[in-house]
Amino acid sequence: MRTIPQLFEDSCKLYPDNVLICEKAGGEYQAISYQSIRQSVYSIASGLIDMGIQKGDRIALLAEGSSKWLIAELAVLYVGAVSVPLSVKINEPSDLLFRLQHSGSKVIIVSAEELPKIRIIKNELTTVEHIVVFNPKSKLEENEFDFDQLSKKGKQSLSDHDKELNSRWRDVQEDDLANISYTSGTTADPKGIMLTHRNYTVNVEQACSLFEIPEWYTTLLILSWDHSFAHTVGLYVLMKNGASISVVDPGKSPMERLRNIPKNIQEIKPVFLLSVPAMARRFKKSIESGIKSKGQLTERLFYSALKTAYFYHGNGWAKKSIAKKILRPLLWIYDKILFSKVRASFGGRLKFTIGGGALLDIELQRFFYAIGIPMYQGYGLTEAAPVISSNTPDKHKLGTSGCVVENLEIKILDEDENPCPANTKGEIVVKGENVMKAYWKNEQATQETLKEGWLCTGDLGYLDQDGFLYVLGRFKSLLIGNDGEKYSPEGIEETFIDNSNYIDQCMLYNN
Repeated sequence: MRTIPQLFEDSCKLYPDNVLICEKAGGEYQAISYQSIRQSVYSIASGLIDMGIQKGDRIALLAEGSSKWLIAELAVLYVGAVSVPLSVKINEPSDLLFRLQHSGSKVIIVSAEELPKIRIIKNELTTVEHIVVFNPKSKLEENEFDFDQLSKKGKQSLSDHDKELNSRWRDVQEDDLANISYTSGTTADPKGIMLTHRNYTVNVEQACSLFEIPEWYTTLLILSWDHSFAHTVGLYVLMKNGASISVVDPGKSPMERLRNIPKNIQEIKPVFLLSVPAMARRFKKSIESGIKSKGQLTERLFYSALKTAYFYHGNGWAKKSIAKKILRPLLWIYDKILFSKVRASFGGRLKFTIGGGALLDIELQRFFYAIGIPMYQGYGLTEAAPVISSNTPDKHKLGTSGCVVENLEIKILDEDENPCPANTKGEIVVKGENVMKAYWKNEQATQETLKEGWLCTGDLGYLDQDGFLYVLGRFKSLLIGNDGEKYSPEGIEETFIDNSNYIDQCMLYNN
């Protein structure tokens, strides 16, 4: 299993009738099997061959998560082309134009909701030849095609392309480019992160070494599908294990989609969720509001239960003392009358959530751990495809980003690039097969970030004596106090936001 098409083919042989995706149709969730998705992938891949797509061509994907999103990306990879997943949160035409022009995308696959963004810049797109639209709601213009029509035509010509398609996906090599994934570009032009098929497949293997994902597991994929964390863990890790993904009901607007999440969780009853700090905070506030609405007695009892649970669980790693064992029956009662009711609001089957994408406040970790839905913090970068470390059910310490995945080297370096001992802060540097190939058309950034195969993350952190990784913030954004001590602004900023009902955003400035 060295390429994504091979990963998918292997899973289709092992789990042909398992559900791969559930999504809303006619107001109800409909299940689509691995075998059914594969047939759709073949049809779209055949349609792309009809379009003249060659190995190495870039195809942009701008859409909300759906079965068609996954079918489109797999079809792109099957014909040996390169997927360029773009965030639907990009609203500035110039930002979108830069990514499409810089990647040299030949085709754009876009949802009807995102199509107006493309039409605004359509005349400036010098490399784009075709625009393929999911579920078009208006009359298509020149060079625009209906995704379903492409699938239909591809299916009709599949017998003619069968031999070529089979040859194409089998000829894909592990070092071939699979994705160009763009950074946010908040401080300069976005960088296109070049991820190969092996970058992805090895990171899937590494993630599977941390978490056991049986084939009966299911998740509601809340995060944007272009997000590297959702992309690798939410799609390909589950696919590798024969598990299933459910799609959030998109509704008619982004706000309606957000409101649908709690309802969809109840419908799907996920076994685990992928989350980011902002979403974790929303979940926490929702739980606390629900408890408050039950009255003062329930609220006081809940916070007393939390206090007991915090003491009992400690940091999740320390050994349980005799005093803690005495509290076990009380905690059992609290769980029965309070925490189990909270878990029921998440469908009743939720075992854990995995947090990634940014630093997760330890108080959030303690809160979810206490109510019986541990939020295992992980760490990664898109440049590492992205998983570098994570806490797990078997090995976790609250306040850390867990232990490093298998087959990945890690060093903590000081400002002179010398290795730091345990519990000493420095830059996190990693080396392994999951590290990106380079930055697309940006040799200078590549040379600054990749040094003899080592990925310089730019993040400050340290390893403790137990091998747990602490991530403290961006190495270059540190603020220095009068005493020479270095501080990460993110931790202080997040503390303001977490502890105030009146502050939504803040920036720490140090002159």
